Amino acid sequence: MEEQIKAKLEELRGGLQADGGDLELVKIDGKVVYLKLVGHCGSCPFAMMTLKQGIEASLRSLDPEITVERVMD
Repeated sequence: MEEQIKAKLEELRGGLQADGGDLELVKIDGKVVYLKLVGHCGSCPFAMMTLKQGIEASLRSLDPEITVERVMD
């Protein structure tokens, strides 16, 4: 499952990079994916929406129990 998650995150990075941002995978702990948003995404007021309604929703196509948590500096 970890490799599938990493592959899906790579697919999603293009959209973030197009807006001047990116994501970094911090760790995967069971079905919890810890991500750090960087660039414009790190300071965007819609960052949590991006994480939950964008990234998490996409990852749930792999497993409906996956959740995404944001890691801050």
